[in-house]
Amino acid sequence: MSNLVIETNGLTKQYRGRRAVDNVNLQIRKGDIYGFLGPNGAGKTTTIRMLLGLIKPSKGKIRIFGKELEREKLAILRKVGSLVEYPSYYGHLTAVENLEAIRCILGVPKSRIDEVLAIVRLTKEARRAVKGYSLGMKQRLGIAAALLGNPELLILDEPTNGLDPAGILEIRELIKLMPKQHGISVLVSSHLLSEVEQMATRVGIIHKGTMIFEDAIEALRTRAQSKIRIAVSDPDRALRIVAASGCFAVRHEDSLLLDSVHDDQVAGVVENLVHAHHSVYRVEEDKQSLEDLFLEMVGEGNSL
Repeated sequence: MSNLVIETNGLTKQYRGRRAVDNVNLQIRKGDIYGFLGPNGAGKTTTIRMLLGLIKPSKGKIRIFGKELEREKLAILRKVGSLVEYPSYYGHLTAVENLEAIRCILGVPKSRIDEVLAIVRLTKEARRAVKGYSLGMKQRLGIAAALLGNPELLILDEPTNGLDPAGILEIRELIKLMPKQHGISVLVSSHLLSEVEQMATRVGIIHKGTMIFEDAIEALRTRAQSKIRIAVSDPDRALRIVAASGCFAVRHEDSLLLDSVHDDQVAGVVENLVHAHHSVYRVEEDKQSLEDLFLEMVGEGNSL
């Protein structure tokens, strides 16, 4: 039996000749926190709306829990909780009253309200009117509403948008608990790599409607190349000595940049430079950050 919670094949959405989502193949496994990453306008929300049956794909297939969404939409969506953009609520009602309105539609026991409020840490604020909540509290209430029906899959679209650092931390820690404590797989979209890398186990990067990367977060870190920077006297002559040592290097200002090499190779290069009467001022690792890699993938013009 497949452990895929979500699988799409050739998922495409076209508007008036423009492809907002183009041939996207997603694979999200049971227990994943899947970070769906891309610049604003990359196609994240359009993809999520198709996964939730809110808009119909132009072409392609969506399978959730091993079933085709087009054929078994109601059965599938009963096991999916979602928060797309900002949560809707009645400001004059309390958290309990807002959740009660949803509970009646879902037909779950009343005790579930207390359970989800405890999960999102709003028990002490349960009797307050929601209009007095901070933005972070409102987001947590939106997640509580998404959890009310005991979902197996939680889909969150930009859940930290507009939050202050404390609110972002609260939502991040809450998401990280979902697979471990509640057995819920999570798809969370964001345009912020710094947020995704702190909670995701797998990452998919979408750019201009096209998937350009999908793998474990560790695989993304591996792709972030590191180089060894050696600050040295007479870098032009030093470059020839390094080449004779069997290492590839390029000059960058007054330093040499070596592709990632083993420690013993670095030691050998330094030894050869010293024997050739060069002064070696510094040897340091010049590691490409994940942010740099992301910008490299989607283009410098797309800000995080």
